[in-house]
Amino acid sequence: MPPLSIMIKPASSLCNMRCKYCFYHDVTDHRDIKSFGLLTEECAESLITKALEFADGESIAFAFQGGEPTIRGLDFYKFFCETVDKHNKKNSKIYYGLQTNGTLINDEWAKFLQEKDFLVGLSLDGDFDNNSFRIDDKGQNAFYKIIKAADIFTKHNVQFNILTVLTGRCAENIDVILRYFKKRGFKYLQFIPCLRPFGDDTESELYMTVEQYKHFLIHGFNAYVKDYVRGEYTSIRYFDNLVHLYLGNPTEQCGMCGHCTHQFVVEGNGNVYPCDFYCTDEWLLGNINSPSENFDTLAHSEKAIEFLRESLKIKEECKKCRYLPLCRGGGCKRNRYDRDYCEAYKAFFDACLPLFRAFINEKK
Repeated sequence: MPPLSIMIKPASSLCNMRCKYCFYHDVTDHRDIKSFGLLTEECAESLITKALEFADGESIAFAFQGGEPTIRGLDFYKFFCETVDKHNKKNSKIYYGLQTNGTLINDEWAKFLQEKDFLVGLSLDGDFDNNSFRIDDKGQNAFYKIIKAADIFTKHNVQFNILTVLTGRCAENIDVILRYFKKRGFKYLQFIPCLRPFGDDTESELYMTVEQYKHFLIHGFNAYVKDYVRGEYTSIRYFDNLVHLYLGNPTEQCGMCGHCTHQFVVEGNGNVYPCDFYCTDEWLLGNINSPSENFDTLAHSEKAIEFLRESLKIKEECKKCRYLPLCRGGGCKRNRYDRDYCEAYKAFFDACLPLFRAFINEKK
């Protein structure tokens, strides 16, 4: 991971979809202003110059998310990249990323993303039936719009992966979903657990039970290993990082470090937060437009330090567990807050730990 990682929300929480499980909709319910509108070019330039100053020649990752970031329009992204090039006097290596629902993607977008070497995440929950929670503003399953975007990306050689929200239904149907992704030729996959709203312990088909998550972990990992052994490797980010940890290598995924790391999320008005899951009034670090604030002062602010310190807390039973080096106490702080999946992790490692030996030759 580059020394400086900045997530940018150029359209704030604005979105042209109405997904039933959107976690950012809940996040914005926990602040006075739900949407900060579109990020201005002036704010973007301030962000860029301060990021380059902080990086001091080291690499920077700019990742655009939302809401739906493509709502900001292609011209904004052209301006952003041109402005980075203009101010990058110390030749920092720049990485660009974009997470999108794909519904606004066309050939012009794809050509630009390929030219600027963006790594794109395309949100898709499997085949048509399993994608039914991902709906557009008319209440319709957006499956075919997303598949059209995938075809456009493929046509223009855009680097993209598939991001799937792991609902209870998707966890139960992981074998079907993986077969569909293989049929489509999708080789880079991410699965992120569906999160309940803050303080809500409601049960529904959206949220995985311990048994459903156990099913996903065991069946998903078995399929992952079989493909690897057959020479048909498909990257599944969570399993990739578990293998890294098993082999004694560092993980690249924030949520698997066992604690939070320095991240910056910049909202549409320039507000800065420590994490995408915590863009709330409680965790506001400052504003990048302020003359007295920059990424160094924000990183060393009392609130940023408190946020990192909180993530270091580990349950006593976790400290005694043989699987702590892999589980990392349940992973991301937000996931730990949502539900205790300890028994699912234990069952998974009990069943699948011997399979990790298949990757022993990958040790660096």
